[in-house]
Amino acid sequence: MPVTSPAEREQTGSTAPAAMEAHPALPSPRADMRDPAPSSQAASTLFDPAGIWAYPIDAWQRSVLFWDVLRKRANTMLEHEEAGMPPVLTFQYEMLLDARRFERPANYALLRITTAGTEHADVCVDDAKPPVIIMDPRAGHGPGIGGFKRDSEIGIALHEGFPLYFVSFFPAPSPHQSLVDVLHALHRFVDEVIARHPGKRPVLYGNCQAGWAAMLVAIHCRANVGPIVLNGSPLSYWAGESGANPMRLAGGLLGGSWLTHFVGDIGDGHFDGAWLVQNFETLKPEAAIWDKYANLYLDVDHEEERFLEFERWWNAWYSFSREEMVEIVDHLFIGNELEQGTLDLGDEVRIDLRSLKSPLIIFASYGDNITPPHQALAWLKAVYKTTSALKEAAQRIVYLTDPHIGHLGIFVSASVARFEHRAILDSLDEVASLEPGLYEMKISNPTNDPDCRKPQYSVAFEERRVEDLAFNNPRKAFERVRQLSQVNETLYGNFVSPWVQAMATPWSAEALRWLHPMRTSRYLLSEKFSPWMHVIARLANEVRTTRMPVSPDHPMRAAERAFSKQVEEAIEIAREARDSAEEQLFRRLYSY
Repeated sequence: MPVTSPAEREQTGSTAPAAMEAHPALPSPRADMRDPAPSSQAASTLFDPAGIWAYPIDAWQRSVLFWDVLRKRANTMLEHEEAGMPPVLTFQYEMLLDARRFERPANYALLRITTAGTEHADVCVDDAKPPVIIMDPRAGHGPGIGGFKRDSEIGIALHEGFPLYFVSFFPAPSPHQSLVDVLHALHRFVDEVIARHPGKRPVLYGNCQAGWAAMLVAIHCRANVGPIVLNGSPLSYWAGESGANPMRLAGGLLGGSWLTHFVGDIGDGHFDGAWLVQNFETLKPEAAIWDKYANLYLDVDHEEERFLEFERWWNAWYSFSREEMVEIVDHLFIGNELEQGTLDLGDEVRIDLRSLKSPLIIFASYGDNITPPHQALAWLKAVYKTTSALKEAAQRIVYLTDPHIGHLGIFVSASVARFEHRAILDSLDEVASLEPGLYEMKISNPTNDPDCRKPQYSVAFEERRVEDLAFNNPRKAFERVRQLSQVNETLYGNFVSPWVQAMATPWSAEALRWLHPMRTSRYLLSEKFSPWMHVIARLANEVRTTRMPVSPDHPMRAAERAFSKQVEEAIEIAREARDSAEEQLFRRLYSY
């Protein structure tokens, strides 16, 4: 039974392995009825006295191990919390700058990657190559997705000889931290890297929400930066496919940003990132709520390490300041001001995407339901209008799309890191030498080997037209959402928020944080909260010493996989009905 990592399976759209064919039917009775033995091995397994007990024993043992893995996840979560939730990087690092000590404090830090395993990073560095700054998203989780295993963005960049820097952040924001405070901290980080590598323009790597942050800091910086690589990064928040990308409708269905403000108020000025992660899980419940656990149970002997490795990052939830989160929702998600060129952060720097001169490489996937290609690419037509305008701006924009991989797979899939990300890094000089215009990056790999080198694979840049980018974007409807949000936020901010803030206390905020269902569903399975989990731990130790697994081709194992597939499909059907209903409601409310 093939095994993939929980991250790749959970968000790539992959599902549990397809059900195996049913075992052959028993042969027709022969004239000699004295020997009715079945002809198939599967059938003989079912009717063998020992075989009758083999599957129940295996199923019971897997159940014990399954609950023990969830117990370990709970303990890992609590231990990570007690340790201050450091980045989940598998690489050693040194902290160069701590933005909490800046004049405008922010909960960010600049790290230099120093060691990969037993190898010092400096041994791998090619002084002729520019430094790479990898920015992880603040979307509820902590930092480290770009480097929580060896075959990752960080690992590949180190292997290719690039000096590596990583933008990290801390679990709690600085008091009243704003979006412009973060921007100034990132600006200073880039200046520090430039000072350490004279004559080299740093490459900015923005994952998901860090993509727009990379764009902002590149526009804000006085010094020119090198190419910017955007991986699954939304820049056009109103774009999306009807019925397929419901997250863009949330602002309209919830009445705007007032609810974000309210959550920040009851958190005593902190917005709990667990709310954002809960949104991600409910976005595709068949993967995050069923498939992840079903596959752990079906292959618990091999999945434990992978599952726990990923969950250590997935369940470490960081906070935003109330001010920063409201600004992000107002200016970006609901206001879409970055695309429209109206973003004003109040520091006298005009944020205009047309002023950006750094070459762009955009990596998106049609299997990504969080940041589909619509949101990664539709801004090009809104900003430049025509191909001629793009060329007149002397800009080079290259995009690369994948047909299947999901959102998290863009960052954590080992095969993607070893091939697509390496191909991107290998092509930086070629991108910089292109004539201004829009190009699609085409990678040909006849060997299908993610570790192959040129000339075993080749990269071509095919010119495209901005005019041909056609994405659904009902602007009038989302403009109505923006107007409604402004009204509701003004009413809530003036008449309700002061009362909520007066009642909120650090104690009540911490109590609400630990009572969040995303947390309780995890940590209550630790023996620290549930003493009966000691029994599971003891049983699991006994099971591991007396494990009696049945063959993966056992008929009952095939039936398990078939049942899991049916449940997954049922949840998917229900999710599609929910998304369709939300789309219809949004259409009726905002008339498009």
